[in-house]
Amino acid sequence: MPRTAPRAPGAALASVLAVLVIAAGPAVVSRAAGLNQAFPPPTPVPPDGSLSPYPTALATPPPSDEPPELRAEAAALVDLDAGQVLFARDGRERRPIASLTKIMTALVVLELVAPGDPVTASAVAAGQSGAELGLVVGETLPARELLYALLLQSANDAAVALAEHVEGSVAGFVDRMNDRAEALGLEDTEFFSPNGLDDRGFSTAVDLARLTRLALDVPEIARIVGTKVHDVPAPEGEPRHIQNRNALLWLYRGALGVKTGFTTAAGFCLIVAAERDGERLVAVVLGEPSQAWDDAATLMNYGFEAFERRAVVSSGEALEPVSVQGYAVPAVAGRTVYAYVDEGPVRIDVRPLGGLKLPVQEGQRLGLAVVRVGGAEIGRIPVRVGDLPEVPGTGLPLWRRVAAVLVALIGRMVTGT
Repeated sequence: MPRTAPRAPGAALASVLAVLVIAAGPAVVSRAAGLNQAFPPPTPVPPDGSLSPYPTALATPPPSDEPPELRAEAAALVDLDAGQVLFARDGRERRPIASLTKIMTALVVLELVAPGDPVTASAVAAGQSGAELGLVVGETLPARELLYALLLQSANDAAVALAEHVEGSVAGFVDRMNDRAEALGLEDTEFFSPNGLDDRGFSTAVDLARLTRLALDVPEIARIVGTKVHDVPAPEGEPRHIQNRNALLWLYRGALGVKTGFTTAAGFCLIVAAERDGERLVAVVLGEPSQAWDDAATLMNYGFEAFERRAVVSSGEALEPVSVQGYAVPAVAGRTVYAYVDEGPVRIDVRPLGGLKLPVQEGQRLGLAVVRVGGAEIGRIPVRVGDLPEVPGTGLPLWRRVAAVLVALIGRMVTGT
């Protein structure tokens, strides 16, 4: 794997200045610059519009198969497809998460609202502080535009407008967020607002990786978090040009998104996903003392260097037979499961469907199989009927022969012959 570029002169100062933009207000940028530059362009920071630069390069050690040293208080590296945890440091420690909260906000919104639905800003939404789009009371925008503001520039006013639109109140929406977290099994996560602005909300690096995997399965979210710059219509005049706060979209090869966050209590937080050569990983770093870019990139480099992704179960692979009315029916895996395997046994537990009866047909679904590596579940796959044995001299599978005999017997009983 190629090394990342060395830090450019003055980049250390740029990195320090750059992190200020995470807590800043609307960012107005040049669309052409944002798309074409090799690094994110400077962005104006209210109230005077002075430019705050982003980093122009990463400072990471050479990629290594040794676990990295990180400054983050907590971190996790997870296979984006299977959910296998490849690395964790205090990965289940509950911590404040600042604007990473907005990933759940976006997920809940898109589970209940169409992207084109009109959303009108209330006085409560327009009055939000911190990072904001600059909504005007009574302004109406499609939900999609507010989601861009929410996920690119972390707009707190967009978060509240969306929450009120979905549930009628912020409190009702927060209840919905926590219900969703419970349904997802995020046992160490609780939300207190839709934006995470200096609230009591908390989560863990492992829970956030799990939430991000689900969010990126939503095409609208995946498209938005991978966007560098976007124009949001304004009530009048020129559109509002917003820039993604995730500098790794420019600086890390294969980056897909996802979200930045900062409050004094949470420190600098970052979730990033990336894909290289068909391998997809998600890294979470929480509680960074200054900036999170280098640690996140270092963690990603470790994942791509240290782990080999391979098939642990292949489609059509024979599994343990399934008993159907006393007969051992051959079973096969319905699809392939990939995992990053470094240690731990692979275990496949077949769970048959209830009420299975003879005869069965090749390819028929028999149940599901839970695939575990080192004790951790990494996938569930369908189990299907495999190749059925033939009865010698007939060319027919045994089950067809049995069925024919049963039909004949029943016919004799009915007719009395």
